[in-house]
Amino acid sequence: MAAGAVRDAGSSGPAVRAGAADDAEAAAWARDLAFATDCAVRAGLVLMDRYERLEQIHHKSAKDVVTEADHLSEQLIISSVAAHSPGDGVLAEESGSHALANGAAATAGEGRAWVVDPLDGTVNYANGIPFFCVSIALVVDGRPVVGVVHDPSRGETFAASAGGRALLIDRRSPQGRSIVASDKEKLSDLVISMALAGAAVTSRAAAVRKAIRISRSMGAAALALAYVGNGRFDAFIQSGGLSAWDIAAAGLIAERSGALVTDAAGGAWFDLSRKGASSSVLAAPPVHHARLLALSR
Repeated sequence: MAAGAVRDAGSSGPAVRAGAADDAEAAAWARDLAFATDCAVRAGLVLMDRYERLEQIHHKSAKDVVTEADHLSEQLIISSVAAHSPGDGVLAEESGSHALANGAAATAGEGRAWVVDPLDGTVNYANGIPFFCVSIALVVDGRPVVGVVHDPSRGETFAASAGGRALLIDRRSPQGRSIVASDKEKLSDLVISMALAGAAVTSRAAAVRKAIRISRSMGAAALALAYVGNGRFDAFIQSGGLSAWDIAAAGLIAERSGALVTDAAGGAWFDLSRKGASSSVLAAPPVHHARLLALSR
């Protein structure tokens, strides 16, 4: 299927649905998915209201910035979660962990916690580059069960829940249409999002690039990973530098679209106990995953 391809909401993606059990699980998360979708869109309006006319930009580090828009978007999301599910925890990029009603930390891997990036791609946003997003995920007992990635500059929302299809919601399909990951047969045809680090990074990156068509690094990991869901990127590889809020929603979207999602070593792709920006992800069509894993390690 070509990049950006979609299927009607009545059709199923490649091997991502198992029948009645999946339907029941998806139904269980429908209310939370609708909430997260609406919340991400409203946060996106905050971002677009200030896009290319920011008043405050602060430097978090030599290579990272935070804007007034980050804070305002995050405040909207946290207050919305409090109204939607008062007992839920929140793990947010800017303000950190907000405990569950029972006192457990949002990172404990128990109960319900919303994992939020109010503005992924802040450097792009601050420089007027229209590749950024809002990412909201619901994690229950350490497992992502709802994921929404909203691109306000394009008016597109990628969404998925455990047991459900991955969807793309936009002006043409306000109710959402089912999307599937790339099914390209040849590794040499793949266009991938790639950011490698670590030992022998130059030779590893060269090996991947030699095997594929071309790689890109777009500066907003959540949106690039969500693009695996509809084949805009055939695969996504990043070996480190990712936090829970970068991948919780987008990883679920890629997985529910039919991609095989692991960490960069082939293990579980999501673990709330990982500290800081220490996560990695490899999401690819199942037929190409093992080869990309071998080349990139």
